[in-house]
Amino acid sequence: MFGITSETRVFLRTGVTDGRLSYEGLRGLVSKVIEQEARSGHLFAFCNRQENRVKLLWHHEGGFYVATKRMDRGTISWPRNAAVAVCMSAGQLQALLQGVEFKPGDAVARRY
Repeated sequence: MFGITSETRVFLRTGVTDGRLSYEGLRGLVSKVIEQEARSGHLFAFCNRQENRVKLLWHHEGGFYVATKRMDRGTISWPRNAAVAVCMSAGQLQALLQGVEFKPGDAVARRY
């Protein structure tokens, strides 16, 4: 249905993103901060300051999807390094959202 494949790249904006942003605000961050085309078909991920909510922006077949995940408990180990964005696979994003810590250049390690 959504067309996310193994070729779909995920761009994760490191650091904090205002959780109130919707389509246009997130799309602006994609083009100005991450420096990618929002309509590319790739997935763009953003995290709030408390690291308990993630927003995903994705364009498919003429329209944008915005999805939000709110953690029932705990936080997400969101990268806060100096890079503006990190590129990862859809599988790595899924692992991150399930509580695995992602460190660019390193293997994925479990965080408790």
